[in-house]
Amino acid sequence: MSLFNKIFAGIGIGAAKVDTKLTSSTFYPGEEVKGIVVINGGNVEQKIDEIYLSVLTHYIKEVDDRREKRQAEIAKIQINKPFVILPNETKEIPFSFQLPLDTPITIGASKVWIHTGLDIKGAIDPKDTDYIDVVPGGLMKEVLNSINRIGFKLLQVENEAAPYRLRKRLPFIQEFEFYPTSGPFRGRLKELEIVFYSIGEHDIEMIMEIDRRARGLSGFLAEALDLDESYVGVRVSRQDVPNLDSKLINIIRQYS
Repeated sequence: MSLFNKIFAGIGIGAAKVDTKLTSSTFYPGEEVKGIVVINGGNVEQKIDEIYLSVLTHYIKEVDDRREKRQAEIAKIQINKPFVILPNETKEIPFSFQLPLDTPITIGASKVWIHTGLDIKGAIDPKDTDYIDVVPGGLMKEVLNSINRIGFKLLQVENEAAPYRLRKRLPFIQEFEFYPTSGPFRGRLKELEIVFYSIGEHDIEMIMEIDRRARGLSGFLAEALDLDESYVGVRVSRQDVPNLDSKLINIIRQYS
């Protein structure tokens, strides 16, 4: 009987199961993620070589004029040493890790999830997936609130494959696209796109793509030749927060 149980466990029938329980489902980049991994033993004794947590997301890459969805690993954390789970035994393993500062925000089509896997030699690895909400925090939140106050509305957010000059640790960037609905840039700009290029605790670097609205014949020609866009590097620190609205207005006005 035990031989058949081992064979079945090897193909996933009657094997150990895993369930990750998070203390929260909402986090901001840089926040500590806490929880427990619950492992329920199956019908036979099994050696667990590794428990790992992977933070994953999707991004879009254009290949031969096609938009392909690809998966990116933001972080991978091993949370245990090898151990044996006995039949019908339950083990709870607590964990904590820092969500990377470059984790994308889950707005629109952008999704982030934590994948839990058990590495069991010679058997199908049990897996568990938990989607989380990642919200802006710190200076990113201040910038997004400021953009809203000066008259821009968020249109869409998308993770896109990073061009070589912008690629850092991850293979993608997250692009925030806004359009002006009020304020000084309504009627002057078509849209404003922002990429948060480098996010730290005390300062943040971003790239703004300022897309001017075509005005007159020269404007239409510039638009046709893609000359109506300006790329601007901007750094924001904690000291800028009290006057952030005026700082962003001045930068956008200079290039619009």
